[in-house]
Amino acid sequence: MTASISENLLGWYGRHARHLPWRNPPGAPLPDDPAWPYRVWLSEVMLQQTTVAAVKPYFAKFLAIWPTVEALAAASDDDVMAAWAGLGYYSRARNLLKCARAVAERGGFPSTEAELRALPGLGDYTAAAIAAIAFGQRAVVVDANVERVVARLFAITEPLPGARKAIRAAAATITPEHRAGDFAQAMMDLGSHVCTSKMPRCLLCPLAESCEGRKQGEPERLPVKPPKKQVPERRGTAFWITRAKGTQVWLVTRPPEGMLGGMRALPDDGWSAREDGAGKVPLAGDWRRLGAVRHGFTHAHLTLEVRALETLSRPRGEGQWWPVDKIGEAGLATLFAKAARLALAAD
Repeated sequence: MTASISENLLGWYGRHARHLPWRNPPGAPLPDDPAWPYRVWLSEVMLQQTTVAAVKPYFAKFLAIWPTVEALAAASDDDVMAAWAGLGYYSRARNLLKCARAVAERGGFPSTEAELRALPGLGDYTAAAIAAIAFGQRAVVVDANVERVVARLFAITEPLPGARKAIRAAAATITPEHRAGDFAQAMMDLGSHVCTSKMPRCLLCPLAESCEGRKQGEPERLPVKPPKKQVPERRGTAFWITRAKGTQVWLVTRPPEGMLGGMRALPDDGWSAREDGAGKVPLAGDWRRLGAVRHGFTHAHLTLEVRALETLSRPRGEGQWWPVDKIGEAGLATLFAKAARLALAAD
């Protein structure tokens, strides 16, 4: 059974594989290009909790600016964080730089799963994916799509996250010795386009005859997920501080750790996922209320009020005056880009 599963899936992948800028064609030998592992790694980091459509332009931009891991390793933190702005989950960008510098220092990417896992920011999934896709190593690659396919294929009914050990063990039984990279990407494509969360397209699935979940009649109920936790509501304030007749705005860089760490931003009142803002203002003055923006994070929903002040004084703390007409080049995180658009519309 396990051999026929991998054979059927690889045959299907040869006919239906998505053409993506970071992929090798199905069945093709690994590219004879020293930058190939870099491209695989970059795409895998960007694709964590992010759609393919969102990643494509960022992947192209990063390769255009930093075509090798050595070039990325030599980049400034500010430039990389600005280029990442809008892609979300900003700890990935910080780990991207740490990993690039570690790889450059050691002279290139290691090829084994264990060595890859030792690099900064690489967890089990990413290390396995790079080992399989970039180096052709047999590695068991399990992301959310693969998790869903395997839970249905083997009818694993234990709820998540407890089921993950059984899912990984089952995935190991069907991962082939050869073409493990193609197999991993085939499983991802199957989960993305056929074995979907809702209304799986079982009639189009190359594994339908082997699928225990389908035989039981309710594949869409697998994997069993725990009840969703209620996401707390938080409130905070961002400050649009300008000078020189509104032509310059005061920007800060957020602390390296924590939410939106290392990103350029508008100053705020210290809100976080755990608590509301403290209401403190960075400068005394006659503040104007411009309205509010909403933004959803993994651990909280935030309502951010925006207040504005034209001043001749320098705000407290570290920061820089930025040309308002070039605010789009500042690399603001999506939340603060929303606040900036509100302020500009109000003016």
